[in-house]
Amino acid sequence: MLQYQVIPVTSFQQNCSLVWCDQTNEAALIDPGGDIDLLLNVVAQKNVNLKQIWLTHGHLDHVGATAELIKRLHLPVTGPHIDDKFLLDAIPLQCEMFGFSTVEKFLPDHWIDESTSLKLGKENFSILYTPGHTPGHIVIKHDARKLLWVGDVLFHGGIGRTDFPRGNHEVLLESIKIKLLTLDDEYHFVPGHGPESSIGEERAHNPFLI
Repeated sequence: MLQYQVIPVTSFQQNCSLVWCDQTNEAALIDPGGDIDLLLNVVAQKNVNLKQIWLTHGHLDHVGATAELIKRLHLPVTGPHIDDKFLLDAIPLQCEMFGFSTVEKFLPDHWIDESTSLKLGKENFSILYTPGHTPGHIVIKHDARKLLWVGDVLFHGGIGRTDFPRGNHEVLLESIKIKLLTLDDEYHFVPGHGPESSIGEERAHNPFLI
């Protein structure tokens, strides 16, 4: 069965997730935004075999530890969609804008789109393309447990900001409506920041969606 632990990192309290297959102990980090020693300590505590990095989008608070993880562990990186390449190319500028220590640029081994399938041990994941917060944002979906990693598309009681470069409020709402609100109420999601929620909860109570 798929297991996961949310690990808030950096001053932005970004929800990095360690996900693993409990049959094989193969693990991935979703959106490792920073605090690399904290992340690796949790990996060690869980005694899992870290194999991959998956990225929902290119903002620094979601990717800031990626280059160092590549350097230390030679991990392959998958995601985001290629339309976020401009953000990864601008990592030094993002560091300056957000007050982060400088981190190295990187590019993923594989860009992601809705034809991509992800595999972790015996667990399978699919991809939803959800632009709006950024043009290349994706959501990672695990149907067997009805789990979603939604990055900064949707929050408990909120939606993603669209005032960053190439953000688009109307496109974001369309992504939520077409890709997320068409799912069953029981789908539980881990957002990029803040508490977890469900599609049913947000459908009924999120003021931005009513």
